[in-house]
Amino acid sequence: MTKRVLVTGASGFTGRYVVREMQAAGWDVWGSGRADSIPGLSYRQAELGDARSVASLLEEVQPEAIIHLAAQAFVAAGHRFVFTIDVDDVDAMYCTNLLGTRHLLQAAAEVVQTPPFVLLASSANVYGNAGDTVIRESQPANPANDYAVGKLAMEHMARLWMDRLPIAITRPFNYTGVGQSPRFLIAKLVAHLRDGAREIELGNLEIRRDITDVRAVAEAYRRLLEARPAGETVQICSGESHTLREMLAMAEEIAGHHLKVSVSPGLVRKNEITSLRGDPSRLRELIGDWRSPSLRETLTWMLQA
Repeated sequence: MTKRVLVTGASGFTGRYVVREMQAAGWDVWGSGRADSIPGLSYRQAELGDARSVASLLEEVQPEAIIHLAAQAFVAAGHRFVFTIDVDDVDAMYCTNLLGTRHLLQAAAEVVQTPPFVLLASSANVYGNAGDTVIRESQPANPANDYAVGKLAMEHMARLWMDRLPIAITRPFNYTGVGQSPRFLIAKLVAHLRDGAREIELGNLEIRRDITDVRAVAEAYRRLLEARPAGETVQICSGESHTLREMLAMAEEIAGHHLKVSVSPGLVRKNEITSLRGDPSRLRELIGDWRSPSLRETLTWMLQA
């Protein structure tokens, strides 16, 4: 019998790739979110902030596994076009990312006949400013914004349910790909180059990030779900990092087009995380050989799409 998986946030950027990955691997995929429907997918609307809505969803679907992607991203107001996006209502962000996850876990434990394996998406932002250190899962958390604080709180809350549910927590680093909103930085660079823009406004060009291809992230989620590493906290990252200046130069070379850059003080955050680079060793120990396409490959895919 085909195993059933519920993907929350199925209509989002990451969710669309995860749904395709799971369907291609033969899973019976159900999705949930705020969209009205998704063609080709068994889909139900659900509001994570409403415990009864979540319980009704899980009672109907009865999943054997859950990939919980639904979340709201947030950085300090006024600093757009970075690696996460703004949400005007911080309370809504906490409600979705923390309370909504609790509603999901409670329903999974109480209304699903056999406790499902739950894969939760946290974020590498929980590490905060770790300097030039190559980050491993043992790195102490030091969140530097509300989004990261909410994700870390979600992790701690989830551990309260680990005696009732098999749960694994993922900490994906930054990732990108075709279809990402141009409010995210890499997608913004690509959109400017594809549109033939002459100039671009950016923040700190020396920030350094580990960028993974969204297709590799979706594969990692699927393989972690199949490996069922209950109790684990695992990073999803490429292990390589580039400065924003290097990313821009690479994208310009691929596109054959140059952008005049103006650095806006309004896009430079006071609590900027200067560097994020992860070590994917634990991920590979759990799922076997895995790699992300190089950033050059990902940018080429995005520019040619």
